[in-house]
Formats: sequence, structure tokens, C-alpha cells
Amino acid sequence: MSKAFTRETEQEDDEVDEPSSLPAGTKNYITPSGYARLKTEALQLLDKERPELTRVIAWAASNGDRSENADYIYGKRRLREIDRRIRFLTRRLDAAEVVDPAAREPTDQVFFGATVTVTRGDGREATYAIVGIDEADAARGRISWISPLARALIKAREGDSVVLRTPAGEEVLEIQSVAYRAID
Repeated sequence: MSKAFTRETEQEDDEVDEPSSLPAGTKNYITPSGYARLKTEALQLLDKERPELTRVIAWAASNGDRSENADYIYGKRRLREIDRRIRFLTRRLDAAEVVDPAAREPTDQVFFGATVTVTRGDGREATYAIVGIDEADAARGRISWISPLARALIKAREGDSVVLRTPAGEEVLEIQSVAYRAID
């Protein structure tokens, strides 16, 4: 393969960034623990992984022919991935608006940061914490504030019933409790 084709691919890889996934014109709400996790990841990449990788790349480059040097080629590719992730995290952290649910005045209305217990249509009870998009983890009951479930719940009050529209049909959820506490 010609170097010209390789170089074009590298440049294209370098320019591709992760999509925003935030609706245009909305704020990037995040809890304090979510902000801390993103910041820790960015610092880990910047202060530890990137310097170690640049040392490996420098060593590999000193070995001579770079065109067939796997350590050099894959090191450069990994370095581009790390740099892309650092840029993404930096933009996310810069745009983040930290909202501490524990500092919020108690209310029975659902907003960002609420921990909501609902009774599903089939009688099962489920608890969800409404968090930022970078913190969503369905297995832990953390849902993004822009998810359909969170949007159905937001602004509803304890005791209300809301309709969740899904591809499988509509489901009625009854809100049992709303609490504002620290989300870890």
C-alpha cells in the first residue's frame, strides 16, 4: 500500500470526533460525582497514559524503518485515540453545568438529579436516578435526563401517573417517591 493512502486515512481518523449526543441548544447537566469521574479520566489520559505512550513511540521510532514497525504504527494510532478522547472530555467538562441534587431544596416534583421510585404497568417497582448523559448506566438505575423515560417523569409529582411511549406501546408509570440525594 502506498504511503499516500496511509497518510489520508490517518488524517481522516484524526479529524473524526465523537458525536455530541446532546440536543442542540441544551446544557450539559452533570452531577458532582459524574464531573469528578470525567475529570479523573481526562487527567489519567493526559498525565499517565499519553506520556507513557509517547515514550514507547519515541523508542519505536529510534529503531529505524517506521513503515513496518508495529510498535510505532499502533502507538501512533493509539495516541490519536487518546488525543481524540482528551479533546472530547475537555469539551464536555468545559460545557458542563454541575448540579448537586443533595443541595436542592426538597420537593415532590421530578427534576434533574431526582431519585424516583415508580410502579410500572406490570406492578414491578423500579428506582431511577436522573443524571447527565455521560453518567447514564441502566444497570445501576441511572438514566440520562434526555432519555424518553426521564422526559416522561420530569415535572411530574409524587403520586402522579405518567405515560411512557415506547416502540412496544404505551406504559403507565405511577410515581411512588421523589428524593434528592447525592448520587455516586
